Amino acid sequence: MSKDLVSIIVSLYNKERYIEKTIKNIKEQSYSDWELIVVDDCSTDRSYAIAKGYENEQIYVIRNDKRQGVAKTRNIGLKRAKGKYICFQDADDLWESTKLEKQIRFMKQKQCAFSYTAFKYMKEDGTKRKRMVKVQEALSYEEALKNIRILTISAMIDITKIDKELLKMPDVPSEDIATWWNILEKGYITYGLNECLVYYRQTPKSLTSNKIQSAKNRWYLYRKYKHLTFFKALYYFLHYAIYAIIKRI
Repeated sequence: MSKDLVSIIVSLYNKERYIEKTIKNIKEQSYSDWELIVVDDCSTDRSYAIAKGYENEQIYVIRNDKRQGVAKTRNIGLKRAKGKYICFQDADDLWESTKLEKQIRFMKQKQCAFSYTAFKYMKEDGTKRKRMVKVQEALSYEEALKNIRILTISAMIDITKIDKELLKMPDVPSEDIATWWNILEKGYITYGLNECLVYYRQTPKSLTSNKIQSAKNRWYLYRKYKHLTFFKALYYFLHYAIYAIIKRI
């Protein structure tokens, strides 16, 4: 195993339309020292069969015995991961071919444990939108409670610097945001690479397309997961709402 191996974890459920393109997209990375761990969460379509067809010494495909949900499914992949760097990819999203190469170089330059990148949305048919969502240069826990732009598929974590246990995603709404908060709460700073290296596919069912549900999830995290007082939760929620409005202008 290389000292700079990247473990890429994909949670898969009923994405037969996209999973082949996503796997091919990862195989086209300019950085070749990676392993891909696809965990199928009991898909009822051909997703598992398609992924299984790509299995080799670099690509591993696991199938859950029963439905686990995205958080637990990612955690199953995390347990299997052997790399120094951990990345997450979704079964219907895409990366630039230089994503891994540039992000590892960025992390070594910054000597940081956690990084993420700018991104663009793409339509359901794969058409990429022009506007790039920029990210903060550096993000602490306090700032992340107000405004967090860490797209899961853009994150990269060095587990020689951050305990792998901290990457385990809790089974709560917006489990990825909860995970980043848990890491940053320990005093880590995450650094943003302001270059679009990933593309997030927006579909009618995607959470980012459902603003009301996103807001409900955020309030739940403040009050029920982080147990903030009502007024402190309201303070952070207002920041979240203002940034959400600004983002749409």
